[in-house]
Amino acid sequence: MTALKPILNHIDTIPPNTGKFKPVKPSVYFIHHRLRFHTSSPKCALWWIIFLSLIIMLFFLSQPSTTPHLHTTMLSSKSTLIRLSATPRSTRGHIVLVTGAVGFVGAHASVALKRRGDGVVGLDNYNPYYDVGLKTSRKTQLLDRAGVFVVKGDINDDVLLRELFDLVQFTHVLHLAAQAGVRYAMIDPSSYIKSNIDGFVNVLEAAKNAVVPPAIVWASSSSVYGLNSKVPFSEQDRTDHPVSLYAATKKAGEAIAHAYNHIHGLSITGLRFFTVYGPWGRPDMAYFFFTKDILNRKQISIFEGENHGTIARDFTYIDDVVKGCLSAIDTAKKSTGNGRNGRKKKGEAQFRIINLGNTSPVSVHKLVMLLEKLLKVKAKKKMVLMPRNGDVPFTHADISLARMELGYKPSVDLETGLRKFVKWYLDYYDVKKKSSW
Repeated sequence: MTALKPILNHIDTIPPNTGKFKPVKPSVYFIHHRLRFHTSSPKCALWWIIFLSLIIMLFFLSQPSTTPHLHTTMLSSKSTLIRLSATPRSTRGHIVLVTGAVGFVGAHASVALKRRGDGVVGLDNYNPYYDVGLKTSRKTQLLDRAGVFVVKGDINDDVLLRELFDLVQFTHVLHLAAQAGVRYAMIDPSSYIKSNIDGFVNVLEAAKNAVVPPAIVWASSSSVYGLNSKVPFSEQDRTDHPVSLYAATKKAGEAIAHAYNHIHGLSITGLRFFTVYGPWGRPDMAYFFFTKDILNRKQISIFEGENHGTIARDFTYIDDVVKGCLSAIDTAKKSTGNGRNGRKKKGEAQFRIINLGNTSPVSVHKLVMLLEKLLKVKAKKKMVLMPRNGDVPFTHADISLARMELGYKPSVDLETGLRKFVKWYLDYYDVKKKSSW
């Protein structure tokens, strides 16, 4: 009312309209005339503009939104395809959400799940950390052909996750989405926090709040063992001295997973992967870029420890890792939480941390020798002291728990696995028809 006083004070001072008959004016003029507004006053004109602006603003604010949420539109338009992809072939089949589905392990695991009859829905944001074209090829040549639908989205998008869990009642989540790589943390450390911690929490929140909370199987890493000198690495070993940010985020993930398991009754299995390799692998892995550089007759740098110490890795073939993932899903017990009902959990839920390795460490020297043999090209080698960038000198998995819990029995030796990788590499990059890649 205070704002209207300057207008009201003029109402009775304006003389009545006299003179000849005038045609009917527009409604705005009518209002102006009825109020006998003194338009000659600039001050009053300003107040009138403010008054009309407030009326218009209140009108639009009061209108209900007719535009649906962006994610709702996207999921609604794809809901039939998502539900079809999520439908298992039998009532006993699992319904699995695979995050990081166009990633290396994610693509192979999604295809394996789908082929055996499980319902599978993928989720991936096509992170450009390495060649997105390779990820797109995994989708078109592996996932699409197997009938796995992939939702393009980010695990940090909690609205999207909530709507996806509302659309499909998942029995399991295979959470593989993460910022990969040890050395990249020197360049973009925040990406590891965003994906490996914040994103993981979002997935756990979505699972916790589902109508029926699913069991979670997720990828930890052998990097959590840090500079552990006791071999082979056992799940019982201490892991509180990580030497890379990547390892620290995976260790943090294990602690966060335990908290959600204890508080909310989520069934959680963490799998510590040991140097996974094979066809459709990651270009940032040594076996992959060694192959590329050897074929292009470029010099490769081979790391060695202090005093020419050997660097060795427990190389684990992709098919063995996928079998471990599927077995972890099959042996995962149901979550005991009550989901969005918010009631107390019905009891203690399963919590496991399990190594998935090959338990046969191989030196980087031998890796290069095998690649030379398979590629029929002599490598140009340069020995380099391993920098302090988070890499560890060796890894060696104790897989006794995996055998007991999962029936896990890795069967592919390094030479056999590399032979399959080299065949894929030569075919995929069409090396025989190109002078260089």
